[in-house]
Amino acid sequence: MSTYQKLLNSNGKNLLGILSLVLASVAFVAFSIDGDDDFEKARVEILIRKVGHELLLRSGDSVSRVLPVNKISVNEYQINFEHEFSFLPDSLINITQRLFGKDQQLANYLIKVLNCSNSSMVYGYAITNNQRDDIVACIGRKLPTDCYTLTIQFKSSSFIDSKRIYLLGGLPVLAFAGLLFFKSRKPAKTLQKLPTQNNDLFYLGAFLFDYKNRKLILNDNTIDLTGTESKVLRIFAVSPNKVIERNRIQKEIWEDEGVIVGRSLDMFISKLRKKLEQDEQVKIVVIRGIGYKLEVT
Repeated sequence: MSTYQKLLNSNGKNLLGILSLVLASVAFVAFSIDGDDDFEKARVEILIRKVGHELLLRSGDSVSRVLPVNKISVNEYQINFEHEFSFLPDSLINITQRLFGKDQQLANYLIKVLNCSNSSMVYGYAITNNQRDDIVACIGRKLPTDCYTLTIQFKSSSFIDSKRIYLLGGLPVLAFAGLLFFKSRKPAKTLQKLPTQNNDLFYLGAFLFDYKNRKLILNDNTIDLTGTESKVLRIFAVSPNKVIERNRIQKEIWEDEGVIVGRSLDMFISKLRKKLEQDEQVKIVVIRGIGYKLEVT
């Protein structure tokens, strides 16, 4: 296998390894935030409990308890109270805006005040980031003493869930990026599939040498060769990194023509060197007193 093929295989494996590592890291981060998730849920429940506490204080009750907060869905919580009480809706609105308004993740919510006995909604309002979309009614009308349940529904499940969705959503993006890369490498893969035993095709570093069509191909660039240049290069391509005697090259190329000119070989070697300059890993070197060697590193 040539250096070019090895590089392609190595690069492909390296990228695949990097993508796998990144995907695994993203998945790990997404699912390792459970600890933070628990912390944020507890923090939200404390804020919600504080809503109930302050509402009782505003109603003049500093003795009865706010019962444990009940999470009834992913983004909906319920507050229950130990005793009956009465309150102004204005107080509840002010309390929730003050406690939730500082947190962008909790800034959009719907409040429903339910009657304990029949679960009918006796009051409700909706608050959003854009105050023009707020829905608030019946301000200033005091609700009579009764048993009430408050439900608070946030627009998004929680910013922890949003993080997880964001992180997991990145997985398809990374996979798509990997697919684009491998598609972009398709020409190189196609070259690798060419038969290595073909007497007319040779891999020389980053080059593909097409002896039959007298071409050197480097990525999308094609370098034309003369008939003699192609014959000389083929002798080297058959035996890369091996010393080729000068007399052997002269005989194989020029003996049939009946004339062997020493300077002709030097001229064609010089031309080939210039055409191979685009890949520093491929060069024709002089072996003093013997001949030449095509070095492919």
